[in-house]
Amino acid sequence: MTHQTNSRIEALRDMAPEARLDRVADAAGLSLHDKLALAGQGALPLDLANGMIENVVGLFDMPLGVAANFTVNGKDYLVPMAVEEPSVVAAASYMARLARPYGGFQASSTLPLMRAQVQVLGVADPEGARHRLLAAADELMALANSRDKVLVGLGGGCKDIEVHLFRDTPVGPMVVLHLIVDVRDAMGANTVNTMAELIAPKVEQIASGTVRLRILSNLADRRLTRARVELPAEALSLDGLNGADVARGVVEACALAIVDPYRAATHNKGIMNGIDPVVIATGNDWRAIEAGAHAFAARDGRYTALTRWEIGAGGALVGTIELPLALGLVGGATRTHPAAQAALKLLNVETANELCQVVASVGLAQNLAALRALATDGIQKGHMKLHARNIAILAGATGPDIDRVAREIVAQGDISVDTAKAVLSGA
Repeated sequence: MTHQTNSRIEALRDMAPEARLDRVADAAGLSLHDKLALAGQGALPLDLANGMIENVVGLFDMPLGVAANFTVNGKDYLVPMAVEEPSVVAAASYMARLARPYGGFQASSTLPLMRAQVQVLGVADPEGARHRLLAAADELMALANSRDKVLVGLGGGCKDIEVHLFRDTPVGPMVVLHLIVDVRDAMGANTVNTMAELIAPKVEQIASGTVRLRILSNLADRRLTRARVELPAEALSLDGLNGADVARGVVEACALAIVDPYRAATHNKGIMNGIDPVVIATGNDWRAIEAGAHAFAARDGRYTALTRWEIGAGGALVGTIELPLALGLVGGATRTHPAAQAALKLLNVETANELCQVVASVGLAQNLAALRALATDGIQKGHMKLHARNIAILAGATGPDIDRVAREIVAQGDISVDTAKAVLSGA
């Protein structure tokens, strides 16, 4: 029977790390082995790391936090986030808490379709080659599927073929064949790359040209995830500010990101502040996710925001996000890194699409937190309060003194190393 997680844990932020891990592990039904992996105790042995990449000299740790309060499609999630930046985990958790009484987040995903590209050069009749390749689609798909009976047996495999023509390039005309592959619960890079290489000689023969590149595309625009959240205006009230005014400020802040690529870059970076830490924690390829998201944001020829915020019926604030998310539960670090495996158990997701839906929801929550701050007090007020702990550490504070010094420099309104040193010394 699947464990039922309760993502609402009172006073989680006030606990010591050990107690916090105990509460999170109990809520998620984790084993002692998984708890130790999340705690970083032998999570990645050096000999295993040495087998994962080249020239290994050691390990590089990042803080692993847990975002609480998330409800997505009626199911609760505790979300692991590997990130070094203050305020990210707190902001995502707080926005999820605001959304929780109103149904949380609703999300959906398309089929997990990935693209592989086969580039053909030196073709005398590009249009004729396109027609020949399309006519041979069934043969090419059967060939692509011939090496992966397991994937096909699970309902995946190559499902379609597209052929794109580029007549004016620096190296002359080229024909580019796309394999559209259902990769099921994998990220899919190895699968589609293998298929592209397998069919390349046949493509070359049919097109009467020379095949050059045979590689996946990280613009996974056939593998989209969408998430939505709706909050009544009163839920957004902040420091005496009217909730309707805050909602309108969020919409106006988003509007600049929609029309201005300079703002959109930072707007989308804030979204990825939420998405990347979950992708990293689960052993997925965060660079592929970043590449796909930003390419998708510019798909119409101008870079724009990945989210939209609107005032809906009755004055409710409605937020939506749509982006490609090529995430997997099998293969790569998701199967070799013990901490990544424990993080996936903590999340308690059953399919790659379910993981994508949680990740998109975290990105949407993070975006709302940033826009709400920008539309009211500014981003620095909350960020610097959380950054105060880092400042206290830089000043030499350890143990209980970290929180004591952080609280004092926040109260003094001077979050600096010099002030922290003075507080620490009792001056």
